[in-house]
Amino acid sequence: MIKTLSYRDIDIKSLKENINSTIDKVAANVLPIMEDVKTLGDGALRKYSKKFDGVDFKEGGFQVTDREIQDAYNRIDEEFMEAFRRAKKNIWEYHERDKRNSWFDCLSLGGIWGRVIRPLKRIGIYVPGGTAAYPSSVLMNGIPAIIAGVEEIVMVTPPDNKGVVPPHTLAAACELGIKEIYKIGGAQSIAALAYGTESIRPVSKITGPGNIYVTAAKKLVFGQVDIDMLAGPSEIFIIADKGADPRFVAADMLSQAEHDPDSFSVLASPCQDLADNVKREIRKQLGQLPRKDIAEESLIKNALIILTEDIAEAVLASNKFAPEHLEIMVDQPLAILNDIENAGSIFLGPYTPESVGDYFGGTNHILPTGGTAKYASPLSVGDFTKSMGVLHYSKEKLLRNAKYIEKFAVVEGLDAHARAVSIRFEGE
Repeated sequence: MIKTLSYRDIDIKSLKENINSTIDKVAANVLPIMEDVKTLGDGALRKYSKKFDGVDFKEGGFQVTDREIQDAYNRIDEEFMEAFRRAKKNIWEYHERDKRNSWFDCLSLGGIWGRVIRPLKRIGIYVPGGTAAYPSSVLMNGIPAIIAGVEEIVMVTPPDNKGVVPPHTLAAACELGIKEIYKIGGAQSIAALAYGTESIRPVSKITGPGNIYVTAAKKLVFGQVDIDMLAGPSEIFIIADKGADPRFVAADMLSQAEHDPDSFSVLASPCQDLADNVKREIRKQLGQLPRKDIAEESLIKNALIILTEDIAEAVLASNKFAPEHLEIMVDQPLAILNDIENAGSIFLGPYTPESVGDYFGGTNHILPTGGTAKYASPLSVGDFTKSMGVLHYSKEKLLRNAKYIEKFAVVEGLDAHARAVSIRFEGE
């Protein structure tokens, strides 16, 4: 079921298809939906909600009501609410440390420079839904936006075929103070956020993971609005030594395999015995999973054990793969942390499964995939702000530096730029 290869026998770059090529394949199907929403507004939203979600919305009717929020709370047990509020506290405290502040400094001869940080005013968050509930995605999108100071947060999420949003998702939004919630999903919801309709005012940025059609829609509207990233299939890469517990490794590989058939689960280790034991454990644990069929297909397609010469070579393999989630299960994980160059989020030691980061630990679970961790970062407070440079020169400071500025302008052939400086001192 799971392939085992030596590090020297594989081409890690070829393991993953570029997410952009996958998106481009479905873009042709998504574009007409986007154009319909842009042209027909709410009418197109009703059309596609009926077609894809089986929901027949009447005039308007997309927005979640206060009554629906109250009904949601009535369907949730207190044990979940306690877990939710504890997770909220951790995620809030972690992201609070990411907050950026404006700064100013005085320069010689009467100058000032600085940077002004401003929050985005209105943003949209996409939360997957339908038959499943993802309250954790509400936390991961909403909390950094709130900390950044965003005034208006709009949430879109697909309902089930009765037009109902999962209660845990609605309660999560209410706990964060998100009041503008629409029961629409798919590419049509991304178009509504970007272009606006009669019921939904447009936003300036869209964040949150979705299926390939949502991702393709986000790519198509980029430029009209900003987006967080183009998310692909989920990934886990585990670096483990001989001391790692094969039960833990197997369970963590399965935790990604159950996401969808295109997920990646990879182990890199110099220990053949560990590799063999992990394979046995995966077969044993797989039969206990409700999503066994999905996980099994994922393992057949994309699971891999890489046998390396040593842990240093396992680190090299991880850096080339640039995984979304990286677990380090070695005797001294901090000793190799400095060698990790590319990963979305890093989990150290045997008792930090990736699930902790998904729900509770504080780090964000909206992460770069498809190798984009080589240049991209997790969603953070900074994603919901913009900055503006600030500069002031006194007359004396401009005079002192005029010849240098004019020289640059002349070299670049922009004489009006040079004159904009020199004219201020004509006749002096």
